[in-house]
Amino acid sequence: MVRFLRTAMAVAALAIAGAPLARAGEAVDLLLVLAADVSRSIDSVKFQLQRDGYAAAFLNPRVLEAIRSGKNGRIAVCFVEWSGFLSQKVVIDWMPISNEESARQFGDRLIEAPRSFAERTSISAAIDFAMTQFDRAPFESPRRTIDVSGDGTNNSGRDVRSARDEAVARNITINGLVILSEQPLAWNPDHTHPPGGLPNYYRENVVGGPGAFVMVAEDFKAFGEAIVNKLVAEIALTKPPRHAMTR
Repeated sequence: MVRFLRTAMAVAALAIAGAPLARAGEAVDLLLVLAADVSRSIDSVKFQLQRDGYAAAFLNPRVLEAIRSGKNGRIAVCFVEWSGFLSQKVVIDWMPISNEESARQFGDRLIEAPRSFAERTSISAAIDFAMTQFDRAPFESPRRTIDVSGDGTNNSGRDVRSARDEAVARNITINGLVILSEQPLAWNPDHTHPPGGLPNYYRENVVGGPGAFVMVAEDFKAFGEAIVNKLVAEIALTKPPRHAMTR
């Protein structure tokens, strides 16, 4: 019994001594949650354009240069797809991106993953879910950003401004990438074409935090270029791209 107690105490002491090291994550320049809208307004063609755009963006020389320019020369990314109030999924869990090889691995995994949902649009639940991912990240950074892309307004779950304000209060920045639709939805035209326009809706209700901005992709085909510009601004902390709407 004495030997057992001594062994248990030794194990406990080692665990306590090692605890700070276990909690300490690898330093990165940015913790970035990419939160992509896959609600039912996003058909299969739009979905694939969005996936391809994200996958290709990290291999873009401008994005890679922005990553290398940081103090640590790497960022950590978590890719989330979201739709209705109870529909959020981590498609790619936290992984570091520091060079072309890691960027390619991220893109390959993203292209191969099946679509998660096709339901209603809860931007508020997407923000809430994205916030929880920072708590479990095995990396550390003073900079935390949620990158929300979508083609419609919040029509499920709680008020999106409340979710936005809670994230900002935790020192999390939310930027938006609005994807415009040529035609309003037949069953709910205000969803993709709200009064004042979707970019303005995102600016007033979704984005927040220091330097927060909204980028606009005129259509899904322009998504790839828009996400590159957005990533460069977020990673390198440059001024928002021209034509971006700041909050």
